[in-house]
Amino acid sequence: MTSTPAERSQAPRRALAVALPGGAVGAAVVLVASGQTWSEGITTFGTGTLGVEATGSDVTGLPSALALVGLAALVAVFAVRRAGRAVVAGLLALAGLGTMVAALAASADTGALEEKAAEATGLADAAVGQVTHSAWPYIAAAGGFLLLVAGVLALRYGRYWPAMGGRYERGGRAARRRTAAPADPERPEEMWQALDRGEDPTGPADGTRAPGPGPAPDPHAGPAPEPGPARPAESDGPGPRPADPGTTPGDEPPRTL
Repeated sequence: MTSTPAERSQAPRRALAVALPGGAVGAAVVLVASGQTWSEGITTFGTGTLGVEATGSDVTGLPSALALVGLAALVAVFAVRRAGRAVVAGLLALAGLGTMVAALAASADTGALEEKAAEATGLADAAVGQVTHSAWPYIAAAGGFLLLVAGVLALRYGRYWPAMGGRYERGGRAARRRTAAPADPERPEEMWQALDRGEDPTGPADGTRAPGPGPAPDPHAGPAPEPGPARPAESDGPGPRPADPGTTPGDEPPRTL
């Protein structure tokens, strides 16, 4: 069945919604399981018996160490881009795979129990019998599987995921930034957000400064002069010249032909 373009565009978001919490939960499961009892047994010394037990960290330290590496890689996926993101995603997948292998390989280990028996009895060759193993190694392996899935999803869809300080990317291209609307003076929280972005909360949205008031008048200056009567424009063409405002029509001298 062929997927539609809408479904393909939603696939990176769904992968992110699975990989991020899944990887974090997987790392937490491995760390918790490593601190639990993986095996128990009974050792005999003299005429008595003593019960001994070994935790996951006593048996092997690889699962917990690889879980921390995977958790760091899961966070680093969102701090790098392009080729760096693919490398970190591969490291995340390898950490999950290594956790699974190490936990399953130590599920039937008895060496840690023998070391515990030697410490308890003081005998280097103390034997351990009636050994039982818990389900915690398999739970740790399940946490490693979640890390592996997160790494595979990061390899497949990581190039579409957002980066720290960036917007969600579609088709491998960063979304264009939109001009923020001017802050509302009646909402103080918008004013503070604009100041945090380095913007003028009282200015327009395009970042230009609004025209301010003109210079303040000098209180020591005298009154402004009143404008005088407008003089008529002089004409170079033929026809009678306009009369001078200071003379009467009868005082105008005769023109020479």
